[in-house]
Formats: sequence, structure tokens, C-alpha cells
Amino acid sequence: MKFASTSSYVAADDLAVAVNAAVTLQRPLLVKGEPGTGKTELARQVAASLDMELIEWHVKSTTKAQQGLYEYDAVSRLRDSQLGEARVHEVRNYIRKGKLWQAFEAPSRVVLLIDEIDKADIEFPNDLLQELDRMEFHVYETGETVQAVHRPVVIITSNNEKELPDAFLRRCFFHYIRFPDAETLAAIVRLHFPGIKEQLLTTALTQFFDLREVPGLKKKPSTSEVLDWLKLILAEDLGPEDLRREGKHSLPRLYGALLKNEQDVQLFERLAFLSRTGRN
Repeated sequence: MKFASTSSYVAADDLAVAVNAAVTLQRPLLVKGEPGTGKTELARQVAASLDMELIEWHVKSTTKAQQGLYEYDAVSRLRDSQLGEARVHEVRNYIRKGKLWQAFEAPSRVVLLIDEIDKADIEFPNDLLQELDRMEFHVYETGETVQAVHRPVVIITSNNEKELPDAFLRRCFFHYIRFPDAETLAAIVRLHFPGIKEQLLTTALTQFFDLREVPGLKKKPSTSEVLDWLKLILAEDLGPEDLRREGKHSLPRLYGALLKNEQDVQLFERLAFLSRTGRN
């Protein structure tokens, strides 16, 4: 089976090629792109398309690579020993399996998502090199070696918050998800809102792309944000005429779904003011 667009996800041709290449090479697929361009959703759609279970590991700034393998709860074992618990004699009772261990021991091949790897410490990717290469790791407390029953499809996402080590990059198949063009974005919108009228769609997307092109914008709105915006527009039963503005740089209707910080709102307010005073 090969990955392609699904009934709920539009995958550009180059993205589908990247996914299938990574699966063939049995290498992790490192996916970068603007926040909101569907990187996390990609893993879910790959799992659904290839009929595999999805295991998700969402990385935080405090996440350590060891947590993906296992965690040994020495504190609980000490407490149980003080209480005379019988379970204290079996160290396995105090080992909690991480997401990699779960993926390695799965009875069939799974998709493992390591989400937003760039949030963690710079050493985090390097600490996973051997495990992702060899698909095995050692459990020091029990002396056992855990080996992958089936090599999982590993999808790693990054928002480019920090550079990843070269040694890690060499082991990945890389793909950058470009922001969709107008035609692709329209196809994505139609998937989510099948009944949307074409005139409303055209007017909304024209306004949306105009907004993204405004110089000085701190955070450009993403795919997920335009979908939220259109959901509100349809809920309010607004038509194309309701979206048309006096000036190109005026604040759009329901702009809170698109603009996420006060600097960008103030930028549009200044541009609207300059546009009005320029006409007078």
C-alpha cells in the first residue's frame, strides 16, 4: 500500500512521494513547515491510509529521550519496600514503557509520531540516534534488550524553532510542507465544507491570501486558521458581499480567527488609517 490523498486530507504530490520514499527506505520522515500546515495530521492520515495503528509522542521542552524508551520509578519501589509490599521484588513492576517501547513491541507495524521534536533540548535528537538506527535499546534495570518486532513508520515533525544536529538529519528523509497555493487550499476547504458556495470561497480566499502578503506581519495565518475563519463565516451566514472591504488593508470580518497577536492587529489598524487619510 502507498500513501496518497485521503477523503479528509489533501496531500500534495511531493508530500506523498516523500512519505512513500521514507517508508521504502525505512528511515524516519522529518517534516518541517509553518505551524498549522498539517504536519501532525499527516501522521494520522498516513496511519489511516496504510491501515496501521498510530502511536503519538508529543514532545515538550522538558521531555527527555529516555522517556520515549522507559522510565524507572525508583521512588515508588523505595516506598513499597518500606511498606513491605511483595511486588517490590520484581523490578518490572516499576518500569513504565515509553512510546518507542510500545511501537517496538506492537504485534504489527505501526506509525510512530514524534511531534515537535525541536521543542526539546538540543541533545534530545542525538540521544535517539542509536535507537532509531538499530531499532533496539537496552533496559539496564532488567538486563534485557528490547528489539522492534516490526520496524515502525517514524514521522517526526519540527516547527524550526531550533536547528537539529547534522548527525540526526543524515538519518532522516526530509520534506518541507510548503504553504498550499490557492487551488490546493480551495480543495482543502471543500473537503471540510462540501456545501460552500464558490463565490464565497473565492472571495474569502482572495482576502486571506491578501492578508498573508501584507509586509511586516509577525505571524501569517495558517491553513488551520483559515478553516476556523470559514467555519465562523458559515456559522454567521455571511456572504461574499459581507467580506468585501473598503480598503485592502482593513481588518477582515472575524479577524480574531486569523490574527493572533496585538502587533498584527495594530499593523492593520495603522494601514487602514493611512489608507483612509490617503483617500481624503
